[in-house]
Amino acid sequence: MRIGILSRNRKLYSTRRLVQAAHARGHSVAVIDTMTVTLEMGMPPSDDDLMHTLRHGIITRTVPLPEVDAIIPRIGTSITPYGLAVVRQFEGRGVLTTATAEAIACSRDKLHSSQLMSQANLPIPRTAVTSHPEGLFAAIHAVGGLPVIIKSSRGTQGRGIVLAHNLKTAAAAVAQLRQAGRQALVQEFVAEAAGKDLRLIVVGDRCVAAMQRTAVQGEFRANLHLGGTAVTVPIDAETNRLAVAAAQVHGLDVTGVDIIQSQRGPLLLEVNSSPGLEGIERTTSVDIAAQIILFLEKRRALPSARKQKKRAGKQ
Repeated sequence: MRIGILSRNRKLYSTRRLVQAAHARGHSVAVIDTMTVTLEMGMPPSDDDLMHTLRHGIITRTVPLPEVDAIIPRIGTSITPYGLAVVRQFEGRGVLTTATAEAIACSRDKLHSSQLMSQANLPIPRTAVTSHPEGLFAAIHAVGGLPVIIKSSRGTQGRGIVLAHNLKTAAAAVAQLRQAGRQALVQEFVAEAAGKDLRLIVVGDRCVAAMQRTAVQGEFRANLHLGGTAVTVPIDAETNRLAVAAAQVHGLDVTGVDIIQSQRGPLLLEVNSSPGLEGIERTTSVDIAAQIILFLEKRRALPSARKQKKRAGKQ
């Protein structure tokens, strides 16, 4: 199988691991720098560019879209719009993908993501949305009062998140987001979960790894890049069910799912369409990259996948 990994940097841990896992299974791999790809419509792909890609293993110049059987999008937040266009172009060719453009877009929009999970009756923290400071008091009241979490409708790795203990701090955070053209999500602060969460990786219809992250002292966000620590934890049936359901409601086949424990039970925080593999692989010793490649192999073997490829070829 010819696998394309959409990544701007082949030296990143997650990219390197996926390349290693694909090669170990006998597949050819092209690391595709998303921003160097030219999207061509109304003309066939160039065979010369395809050979260059497969021979050198990475595209480092502006070239037409290569011919591959499957892609693993690792789209950075800063290049989301063009990254989605590239994924759509592959989808139009009937190429298998671990994350469709629509699924990535849903996961990147925290408001849309919260709506999807709420409409699916999945447990999430109480959340209200406001785009102007005048609606802040009502939003805070709706989620149970101060303190509250103020977060941007877009953002990753804990960026753009403020813990507001008073109305002044909350109003300043909302105003700052408004200046950036973003809506503010006002979310209840679950005190009993402060500084701890679960990160699970879902591949297909099951959780393949889970770790508990603990924030450094004085920090309420447990992200590892902020200095948090992690330990492996067993995956119980309810946590597995919630994580898989969250991934499926977004249409994602490879997903990072964050969950916190509350007095009401587990609550889904958010999903990530390009979860980092380094922290969780090293913590759990699970070969997640191999699980992703095996999933693609199984998907490609399905009759529905072959029919999709044929239909795309006739368009």
